[in-house]
Amino acid sequence: MKEKGETRPSMEEILVILNPAARSDKAKKTWQKIEAFPGCRLRMTGARGDAKAEAERGVEEGFRYVVAAGGDGTVNEVVNGIAGTGVALGILPVGTMNVLASELGIPSDLDAAWSVIRGGYTRKIDLARANERYFIQLAGVGLDAQVVEETSAEFKRNFGPLSYVISAAQIALRKPPRLVVEVDGEQQEGSFVLIGNGRYYGGPFVVFKDARIDDGLLDVLIFKNLGYLDIAKYLGTLLLGKHTELADVSYFQTRKLRVTSDEKVPVEVDGEVIGHLPVTLEISSRKMEVLVPNLGPPKELLEWANG
Repeated sequence: MKEKGETRPSMEEILVILNPAARSDKAKKTWQKIEAFPGCRLRMTGARGDAKAEAERGVEEGFRYVVAAGGDGTVNEVVNGIAGTGVALGILPVGTMNVLASELGIPSDLDAAWSVIRGGYTRKIDLARANERYFIQLAGVGLDAQVVEETSAEFKRNFGPLSYVISAAQIALRKPPRLVVEVDGEQQEGSFVLIGNGRYYGGPFVVFKDARIDDGLLDVLIFKNLGYLDIAKYLGTLLLGKHTELADVSYFQTRKLRVTSDEKVPVEVDGEVIGHLPVTLEISSRKMEVLVPNLGPPKELLEWANG
């Protein structure tokens, strides 16, 4: 981490990649506000994959900081464009879902989030991989990936996060797939698998209670059943933080796992579908440097310093 008082990023070092997904007047004002930030070199994306390409271009041009202005999907593309380069990631959380920003304590207010970027304080966090794709916050196999796959951009614009709930209710009426999860040579079966690098999923919900974004481990939840009543039960216990106590839910930590199925089952990472099973998920040897709020020394360090 950078120590408090170190040199802040200069104007020539910051590239902002904006995903202008919405077309509303409110969204237009957001773009204009970002463009007016001092020190902001702004580039817009037009299609999926553009944010990754612009991030790679920014690395080649010598930018020290590349900022993803969008939701978790935009962040994921930027991460895949700068992973392993030593360039630091910044986040302006202006998307439909901004789970990683919540995990890192990055404020939703644009001015406050820009102040975090200009502050230049960084933290190294884990990078994970799903086959050849990097991710930071989470991955899913089965239900949630199906929801992402089948929820259109227009539906998300009209209903926001509620769009995912509506899609999930429709998918829950179908017969769930049979998934096989292999860890350290042992197998478990389930209908739906969530993999977390951080604690949060779907917003400010602590789903992976033991997770730390820099502990070198993935947290895994295997849901054994996926009928309509099962989903209602899972959602209820998730909100209460009691889901890991259910007999038909398995929760553990690992550095690597593999998920397979005889059926065509989608896989998502950080809210974007990247393909279908099989998938190998693991912690990468690389780390990601991220611009975060300077909250001072960790509690453990203060306790050690004070004896």
